[in-house]
Amino acid sequence: MFQSIGEILILLWCTLRTAPKIVHQRRKILEQLFEIGNASLLMACILSMFIGGVLALQSGPVLAERGLSTYIGGLVGLSVCKELAPVMMAIFIAGRIGSAMSAEIGSMRAYQEIDALRTMNIDPIQYLVLPRLVAISVALPLLVVFSILVGWFGGGLVSMSNQKIGVPFQAYFGHLRELVQVHDVANGIIKSFFFAVVIGIVSCHQGLQTIGGPRGIGRSVTKAVVNSIVLILILDYFLTRLLLYFNI
Repeated sequence: MFQSIGEILILLWCTLRTAPKIVHQRRKILEQLFEIGNASLLMACILSMFIGGVLALQSGPVLAERGLSTYIGGLVGLSVCKELAPVMMAIFIAGRIGSAMSAEIGSMRAYQEIDALRTMNIDPIQYLVLPRLVAISVALPLLVVFSILVGWFGGGLVSMSNQKIGVPFQAYFGHLRELVQVHDVANGIIKSFFFAVVIGIVSCHQGLQTIGGPRGIGRSVTKAVVNSIVLILILDYFLTRLLLYFNI
């Protein structure tokens, strides 16, 4: 994987160089936005609801035993917005959308459609990679904002309904508002943007590197998902260190 990082960075640079021509790809960007955002909304809602609920279920009784049950709102609020929502949404999108990007571009490479684009003097990077990278870079941060809100609600629901916690909605969200600041939410949004770039560029790179027929496409899809998840987790550590340094 690591020997491909140089190729991935080169592809990212070539894609950024085509950015001024983004206006010509409006339709494809909107199609990709619908596929990534709207079609992923229900699963994102379910995932986020249970992330917040499980976090409250695990930590709530421990806090309640120590007389700190009202702090559950702040704990869930910070954990979801700064770490769980951006990372879990990125992994979810890598599996659902990254695999689709890699399979689609890989199929075009395997069946020589990309060579046909070059024959027609159409830049494959501008036509295939740029719309997908722009769309996922917009859609994932928006999904993370939605995920944060749903995760908070899920944590509040469990905190209110679980007898071992017994924290009403008003107290839960009161402490959440007290502890969670705008820069904490911005932390998760910034992370999700970089995760989106990683997913988009890695998936497109693997698709463009596809060799062979269906078996080659399958290998590309597997590599795209695995490499994206590994890079997301590595990048998460360094982004966390950087954002803590700037107090974000």
